[in-house]
Amino acid sequence: MTDDLAHGTERTTVSDVGRELLAQGLTTGTGGNVSQLCADGETVAISPSGVPYGDVTAADVPLVALDGEQVAGDFDASSETPMHTALYRRRDDIGGVVHTHSPYASTFAALGDPIPASHYLIAFAGDRVPVAGYDRPGSEELAELAAETMGTEYDACLLQNHGTITVGETAEAAFEVALMVEYCARIHYQAISVGEPIILPDEEVDHLRSLFEGYGQR
Repeated sequence: MTDDLAHGTERTTVSDVGRELLAQGLTTGTGGNVSQLCADGETVAISPSGVPYGDVTAADVPLVALDGEQVAGDFDASSETPMHTALYRRRDDIGGVVHTHSPYASTFAALGDPIPASHYLIAFAGDRVPVAGYDRPGSEELAELAAETMGTEYDACLLQNHGTITVGETAEAAFEVALMVEYCARIHYQAISVGEPIILPDEEVDHLRSLFEGYGQR
């Protein structure tokens, strides 16, 4: 497949965020994936399958349609394309998706335990980080489990025995949610290791989520 680097901005974003996944310790090797919805609203730039993040250039990033069909790129699209496209089809408020294998969040995924509001930064994801049941990586069944678990209420969920999936208005925003989920997972892991963490009430988390809307200066 060849193309003239259509949707180059979005493909550059995917390659940049992929390198950040490694730099921030959110995944290892070629694990995890990143996608960005293109400006046309019908095409998704997504990580290539099995290519080290440090080697991925914008030209290496495949493009897929919302039904998952690859429409551009010389490398195969990520095996988790079904999970990304399922989320874009279900939610019109997101423009980026990030899937990680970050260690602390993946620990709770292995336990099948949600991450509660033991730290206020959980509000980047919701009132907690719920857990989607297990299915095989890359399957349509896993994609449906993730989309159903997140619904429109959450911007992140754990994938049982697997990792984390996060969403945002852009891939960069979804990456920030992934960072916050991993941080909250680490704090909660440490807290339950030494005592009983205090869980913030739902109404406080709701207030925090409203404060975080539009957070940051760009």
